[in-house]
Amino acid sequence: MRPANDVLERLERIGANPPPDKKAPRLLVLDATSDPARVAEHRRLRARAFVDEQEMFRGHDRDEHDSTAGTRVLVALDRDGVVVGGVRLHPARPGAEGLGWWQGSRLVCRPGASVARGEIGAALVRATCARAVDEGALRFDAHVQAAYEPFFARLGWTPVRAIAVRGRPHVLMRWPVERIADLARATKQPLGSLVGPLLASAPGMGAWLGDDGAPVRGTGVVVCTDAIAPAMVERDPEWAGWCGILVTAHDLAAMGASPLGALDAVGAGDRATAARLISGLRRGADALALPVLGGHTQLGVPGALSVTGLGHARHPVPAGGGRVGDELTVTADLGGGWRPGYAGRQWDSSTHRRREELRAMLDSVAVARPLAAKDVSMAGLAGTVGMLAEAGGCGAELDVERIPRPAGASGGDWLTCFPGFAMVTADAPGAPPPPAGPASSAACGVLTGEPGVRLRWPDGDVTTALTGGVTGLGQAIGETA
Repeated sequence: MRPANDVLERLERIGANPPPDKKAPRLLVLDATSDPARVAEHRRLRARAFVDEQEMFRGHDRDEHDSTAGTRVLVALDRDGVVVGGVRLHPARPGAEGLGWWQGSRLVCRPGASVARGEIGAALVRATCARAVDEGALRFDAHVQAAYEPFFARLGWTPVRAIAVRGRPHVLMRWPVERIADLARATKQPLGSLVGPLLASAPGMGAWLGDDGAPVRGTGVVVCTDAIAPAMVERDPEWAGWCGILVTAHDLAAMGASPLGALDAVGAGDRATAARLISGLRRGADALALPVLGGHTQLGVPGALSVTGLGHARHPVPAGGGRVGDELTVTADLGGGWRPGYAGRQWDSSTHRRREELRAMLDSVAVARPLAAKDVSMAGLAGTVGMLAEAGGCGAELDVERIPRPAGASGGDWLTCFPGFAMVTADAPGAPPPPAGPASSAACGVLTGEPGVRLRWPDGDVTTALTGGVTGLGQAIGETA
């Protein structure tokens, strides 16, 4: 065992900047998973620290994570290329990488290195946090020896609870992954202050606050409008046109409306780009039974596309109809794959589907008539759950393991991407799921009295994804009839 004063001395050096008159030694942290020599060096450093010096293990410190396909090994090199430290990153449990649950372990630094151990350790920890997020982590843990809790705390980690590992005092610590909250802040959080006053001026529309569409009073007509990001219009015009119809059809479907038609507004720098946009619109309109009735087209301008949809529903389904205790169901089409060029961000489940398959999914809310429904789009699945809960004056808890998810998507990507077709519904516990043809449905959450969105993990731990309302628009108020 190392003497206590050695531990304290290293803790004092954590995060310390080099003296201004000295040049900081250069460190390079890289992924050495496919480099047998550097992985072996990391294991030698591990054995020296945890077997020989600390006597945490007898004989060796290898475990099942060393042979898990998802495990990554990061090493730190000094300016001479010598391995001066290393750390593992791996799924917390078999299959947990798909859920977004990762863990760091076997952090070790070389004694006598030309770089201070605190500097090596901090560089490795920071790099591992960044890599965990890249791997789709929504939860990132470490079992930290109690003496090193201040080390991790200074680097932004949060202690969760005291634990014992091989009879030694440790602390379960967690890196705050803000992926879901960052997306909500970027896409939806400004809405309350921006458009709240505008919506308040529409008489009788308080019951539809939080919906992507709105009923025209006394007509049975539901209207909605959506815009496609200009960068996507410029980069992939045909896909942008398809998506313009797709998201509009989804907005109508979420309110239980049958499609009547659409109007488009197309802007393009030249005829060729406009033709590709219109080709995507035409294919989408045919596949999704949402005919384009007219619109506006302009050339010689930056790329732009917006689509307004018209549907019919005598009794539209609101986003804000859920109440505390209602069960949350996610219905998603898990077929297809990542759209080329949009890996981790846009899942294309629709372009390979037959018209009748798409119609079955789009009609599912109208058939099931849940208490509340909302389609998943810009804010991702978790953010959409948060918006549905906010409109109902509730919070939400999701069971991560039960959320329908395709095998080709990590938990972090799936809960924050545009998932093709995905619908969140709230209904009484035990109500049948929406009959959505080839889509998969699962009851995977509940509306709660605590604002925000929390994620429940297989070990029973609950983490906070969103601390409060997503849009700031607040609860929908008034009668929907």
